[in-house]
Amino acid sequence: MRTGSEPTTARSPLRARFWLSVWGLVWTIFGTAAFALAGRPGWAAACGALWLVVTIDMAMILRHMRQGPHYQPGPDIPPYRPPEHRHP
Repeated sequence: MRTGSEPTTARSPLRARFWLSVWGLVWTIFGTAAFALAGRPGWAAACGALWLVVTIDMAMILRHMRQGPHYQPGPDIPPYRPPEHRHP
C-alpha cells in the first residue's frame, strides 16, 4: 500500500543481502569444520544449523532476484495522503 512518503523507485537491497549471506555461508562452513576438527561436536552442530539457515536464506534471496521487479503502482495512481501531525 502506498502512503505517498516512499520513493517510487525504491527496491529491496537484494544484492547486499546476497553478499552478506555469502559471507555468512563462508563463516558457518569454516566454523563447522573447525569445531568438528577441534572435537567440539556441540559447537559444530550449532554452526551446522546456522549453515542450514544461511543456505535457505540465500535460496530465497536468489529466488527473489530471479523474479525481477514486482508490480509497483505508476505515477498515474494517486498515493494515499500521509497522516497529518497535530502539534499540541
